[in-house]
Amino acid sequence: MGIKVAPPFVIKRQGSYHGLAIDLWQDIAAEHHWTFEYREYDLDGLLDAVTNGRVDLGIGAITATAGREREMDFSHPITSSGLGVAVPRQQGAGWLAVARSFFSPGFLKLLLALSVVLLVVGLLTWLFERRRNSAQFGGKPAQGIGSGFWWAAVTMTTVGYGDKAPVTLGGRIVGLVWMFTALIVVSTFTAAITSALTVGQLSSQIRNPDDLAGVRVDTLAGTTSAIWLAERGIADHEVQSLGEALDRLARGRTDAVVYDAPLLRWTIAQRYGKRLEVLPFVLERQDYGYAMPTGSPLREPLNESLLRHVNAADWHKRVDRYLGTAD
Repeated sequence: MGIKVAPPFVIKRQGSYHGLAIDLWQDIAAEHHWTFEYREYDLDGLLDAVTNGRVDLGIGAITATAGREREMDFSHPITSSGLGVAVPRQQGAGWLAVARSFFSPGFLKLLLALSVVLLVVGLLTWLFERRRNSAQFGGKPAQGIGSGFWWAAVTMTTVGYGDKAPVTLGGRIVGLVWMFTALIVVSTFTAAITSALTVGQLSSQIRNPDDLAGVRVDTLAGTTSAIWLAERGIADHEVQSLGEALDRLARGRTDAVVYDAPLLRWTIAQRYGKRLEVLPFVLERQDYGYAMPTGSPLREPLNESLLRHVNAADWHKRVDRYLGTAD
């Protein structure tokens, strides 16, 4: 049996395998007294092994597609779902959300960076002005640098109190350069603040597949989700693992992750708590089943047993235990 680890269909823990597809297969194998061993592959390797008959059965989160059907046979579906979209969980609206954003690590880093820039400009101004303009930038070093910091902040915001101003050639050159630089700093800082204050609100902007064209999207290379995005001309960034994609999403390096909805929900529940969520719609239906070499003698007995299990009264409880339900 070739397998591809893909929780919750195939879960690997301490060298053993379980999950929705594994548990079902083991029940069916026990009914028919089949003996077997597992061989682990990546997705491309597993599909190639099935196509070329190096394994008798492929187990994982394998979706039946027209292209794959030309190369191999599929069992009846184990379950049906679709491509989902994961986004940062909404933090809510109103003043509470704004206050939370102001105290977020990203926003505090922006404030720290701006303070460092103001301190550097203030220090340079003090170095030039401390002797010839001691009335405004004199006193102890801490006082003089503090006055330079204050002047740099007032100049950047174009408030223009006029209480302090450089008089030396060096000080005025620093001031002139800072005036033009501050225009760029303010616009950049304003954009960064806007981004920081709207983190977690993106999901409200994605209501249907068309909205994906206007955001940054991550998916896994060589998967049906990558094909789906490419067919619709949606620019995507391809990564090698679901964990990498969701880590990028949690850190704000991408806006959405498109992948199999059951796998998104399971991984988010296990690793990300309430930081991420899967939106309550699917982009494209997907049927998950077992893959077999074309003409496999396993197909008929496997399908007969599979249908009996998935139509049993307790099947939905097993599916809910592994896949959960849409939010």
